[in-house]
Amino acid sequence: MSKRILSIDDDEAIRKSFILAFEGTEYKIDTAESGHEALEKIKTNLYDLLFLDLKMPEMDGVEALRKIRKISKKIPVFILTAFHKEFFSNLKLASEEGLVFELLEKPVGVDEIILIVKSVLEGPQAY
Repeated sequence: MSKRILSIDDDEAIRKSFILAFEGTEYKIDTAESGHEALEKIKTNLYDLLFLDLKMPEMDGVEALRKIRKISKKIPVFILTAFHKEFFSNLKLASEEGLVFELLEKPVGVDEIILIVKSVLEGPQAY
């Protein structure tokens, strides 16, 4: 059974890069352009890993994370951002609330993304 990954980012180029990165692999990649769309997908699909943009219109990544954790506390979430300093206090508060996530600073290369996915979903021996 293939593992499912959801990439949540308002930037179409980022979403397309995730699709291309996993083309021809055993992983199934879905994308969402907003926190709202992601929540709908998470409610109806089982995901093994999420990549979540921090700076998005309407619902930022921290608020999306709070809502995602109400649906599932177990899905590994990697927050991708070039703006972590701007959101540092919100990320610290989310961590203090017990919301579990990892933080990655953009830009993140395809090789790094694949390494993270294999490590998280298959264990460190996979790479």
